[in-house]
Amino acid sequence: MNPSEIIRLALSSLTANKLRSILTILGISIGIFSVIGVMTFINGARSSFESGLSRLGANSFQIQKFPAINFSNPWLRYGNRRDITLPMAERFKTLMGETANINVQIRQRGLVATHGEFHTNPNTAMTGTDENFLSAFNYDVARGRNLSGEDVALGRAVCLVGHDVVQKIFPGEDPMGKMVRVGGQNYEVVGVLAQKGTSLGESQDNLILMPITRWLAVMGRNGRSISINIQAPDAKSMAAIQDQAIGAMRLVRGLDPEDPDDFEVFSNDSLVETFNNIMGLIGVASLAISTVALVGAGVGVMNIMLVSVTERTKEIGIRKSLGARKVNILTQFLVEAVVLALIGGLIGVAIGVAGGNAVAMAMNADLVFPWGWAMGGMAVCGGIGVIFGFYPAWKAASLDPIEALRYE
Repeated sequence: MNPSEIIRLALSSLTANKLRSILTILGISIGIFSVIGVMTFINGARSSFESGLSRLGANSFQIQKFPAINFSNPWLRYGNRRDITLPMAERFKTLMGETANINVQIRQRGLVATHGEFHTNPNTAMTGTDENFLSAFNYDVARGRNLSGEDVALGRAVCLVGHDVVQKIFPGEDPMGKMVRVGGQNYEVVGVLAQKGTSLGESQDNLILMPITRWLAVMGRNGRSISINIQAPDAKSMAAIQDQAIGAMRLVRGLDPEDPDDFEVFSNDSLVETFNNIMGLIGVASLAISTVALVGAGVGVMNIMLVSVTERTKEIGIRKSLGARKVNILTQFLVEAVVLALIGGLIGVAIGVAGGNAVAMAMNADLVFPWGWAMGGMAVCGGIGVIFGFYPAWKAASLDPIEALRYE
């Protein structure tokens, strides 16, 4: 028997028992789907997350009241922390001196900006900040000017608008010098930000920047905590400046040496590390579930092959009497088991990739195809076919041809 003949006989045997084969394939597909789907989503989310962090300037880290990544209600664990107020931020800047570029900001989302009869959707972000915001978050001014130190010191009613805001409320009109109304207050447009696109599924152009002093005067100071972005001159000095910043903030907060930090410090690298740790735990859990499912599916493969050997005992006897060798029978049944497992693997990979990308799309993450995991999944399926199909194949190959011909 040549290899093509062995494969043809294996496929014909599988198609002869459609329901049994489908159920076995389904078990393998579920096991592969569980890990491929999760890994597809994780790879897409990781790519989207890492590219989204580019909105922070190079060699930057932030200090704020709450952690940047938190999967529970942050108020339950961190609500008792004191807010970082503007006087605290200003003292912090004084203590840091000229060692780093320091920006302060505070944001309110879900606002509506209007100009004449035009208005934005109720998802515009109004950010109170200072003249260092653009360099801290990689923004450029397309027209007009940046906020100035005088704007911040005097709390002037001026603003910079993002590209999305311009498109919504200034269609076909030059926004420079015009008035924008937000939260019942009017602000003069002194600059337009260059378009930046989306990050982590969120538009970076649907915002309005204004002096932080004006923001706090309008929105109120109670219950408001400011975020501080510190940008080191270069990568070499970043670690030393981060240590200096932590010491300065502890001094500003009046903490004793034995007191823990009551603020969070994070950078791009620390966010990526935290995210990867979380995704790694999810991947391990998925792999454990998939392993249990695949072992169960492997037992199913062994069961269907043992039943097949029993049903085809007389056929095996006829083949042996016509000259089929033990290795031919062994190969035939082993190929059946491997083909069964590989078909289940292909279906599981296809559904897993589609499902993982569907979830990624719903969460505005990147769409990917995890080639490594897909090829690894197919290799595992082939291994399952060999391991769990070997005993039934060996049993078939070891049948005595005389006894097999007598079987009814």
